[in-house]
Amino acid sequence: MHQNSTNPFARVVPALLTCAVVLACAGGGFAYYKKSKSHHFGAANEAGDVTSSLSPAAQLGPSGLPVPRFVSLKTDKVNVRKGPSSEHALAFTFQEKGLPVEITAEFEGWRKIRDAEGSEGWILHNMLSGKRTALIAPGRKGAYLNLMNGPSIESGAAARLASGVVAEIRKCDGTWCRVLASGYDGYVDQNMVWGAYPGEAVN
Repeated sequence: MHQNSTNPFARVVPALLTCAVVLACAGGGFAYYKKSKSHHFGAANEAGDVTSSLSPAAQLGPSGLPVPRFVSLKTDKVNVRKGPSSEHALAFTFQEKGLPVEITAEFEGWRKIRDAEGSEGWILHNMLSGKRTALIAPGRKGAYLNLMNGPSIESGAAARLASGVVAEIRKCDGTWCRVLASGYDGYVDQNMVWGAYPGEAVN
């Protein structure tokens, strides 16, 4: 996350229950700190809009891994540079372990990344993890998404996830992703996550 943003909406609440106080809700926490600028998500999308990233044609990078691809932040403080070396100026600093980012280029030990807001920069590869995580509907600020008991809308809701919650991806089949968020295990529409491409299988 970026240090200078507030975090009023990143939380998980059980289905059919209402939190009397926002801060009492169990949550996954989601905010951003951009050292050099202020940057926010756009307005909430209309119901049914796809909020995930687009699925590009991946190629193998110098590391032998696909580019682009999703990874996550390994620590709770990760500096992002304006170029692929420690001599380049600091662009901003992430302050949330596990936040998903998309690798869009590779140069030696550096990876160019893009976050869910579209901000870009370079990170040392050893600050990134192959563990897959996702943001739940980050473009729908203030909205909630049902976490389903199974991979269908008929399975019933186990909980409700606030927009921007960070979830651990257990697996995706191209249509549904099984995720874990603040102790809740369930399924979300794959088009509603940022951290897995539409149609991508994640195991």
